[in-house]
Amino acid sequence: MASSSKHVFHVAESKPTWQSEYGSIQQVTSNELPILKGMSFKRLVLEKKAIREPHWHANTPEITYCLSGSALVSVLDTHSQFASFTISAGQMFHVDSGSLHHIENLSDTESAVFLVCFRHEDPEDFGLSSAFGAMTPAVSGNTHNLPAKAFDHIKFSTEEKKIVVREGPATIPDWAHHADPHNYDVEGKEPQLQGEGIGSAKQAKAQYWPAVKNLAMYSLPELGYVDKGFARMSILDPDGSVDTYTVKPGDMYFIPAAYPHQIEVLPEGGDEIHFCIFFDQAMPLDIGYKASAEAIPHEAMAATMGISRKDLPKMEGTTGTPLLVKRVNPVDPVKEWTKAKL
Repeated sequence: MASSSKHVFHVAESKPTWQSEYGSIQQVTSNELPILKGMSFKRLVLEKKAIREPHWHANTPEITYCLSGSALVSVLDTHSQFASFTISAGQMFHVDSGSLHHIENLSDTESAVFLVCFRHEDPEDFGLSSAFGAMTPAVSGNTHNLPAKAFDHIKFSTEEKKIVVREGPATIPDWAHHADPHNYDVEGKEPQLQGEGIGSAKQAKAQYWPAVKNLAMYSLPELGYVDKGFARMSILDPDGSVDTYTVKPGDMYFIPAAYPHQIEVLPEGGDEIHFCIFFDQAMPLDIGYKASAEAIPHEAMAATMGISRKDLPKMEGTTGTPLLVKRVNPVDPVKEWTKAKL
């Protein structure tokens, strides 16, 4: 018998890729197991009151199995469709690529463990905390109809927090106990395969869990051409770096799928901009910052920002698709104009 194999990785014995007193993440991507192609895996442990901060995956959907404990899961899908549901040991849930979601341990005393599978060997993650950190207070204020100073007491960063902790008891919406297509009680079903003296198998195939039949890659790359006006854009990369640049008529830009970004009009180019924006699919779908204020519980949002619930700004949300917002703050000065490559 071989002492090692290219097909095997000992997850439970591996060094966590992220760890704190609030929990840990152990991952197996193609970096850890090179034979992986088209799939990868994470083992997530949330200690009492801990929250896997609101986040999304740019290049893969997710299927998660609850190994122990119980949790509240919130999902913000495209077209500002919100879902909140509870899961416990033996239940699963799925999240489409690009959909914002959070996982919150409901227990004040016990840990919760989750097995997370992805449809890509090297998933790209974005946390909501780092996405906020990529934008200036003025831009965040414009998004949520607040003065920039409303965010002065928050220490934003582009470093993803991964796991944060809740203050006080969890807030569980009344509808969170209802059936939801994201959720599937696999262990609560009768085995589809079984034999006396042999064993049994419970399956989460599309024929039993219809929602996974169209498990989607909603995130799309974006290519734009500037026809009129000057604008400033900021885009966050998975490594936490922010690229802020200006564009002018005749410039073209490209944004990889599901990378958080913003576009703002600059007065030097007049009062408006005209962009021609292209996608590689017929029905591009968007998820905006503003909708997160409605989709994520306030306790989780406060923990994500590193502040107490009482200090959370009254952020204006929306149940629509907020592609455009009104500027309510002065324009941040342009420090340097970008020269496009020829």
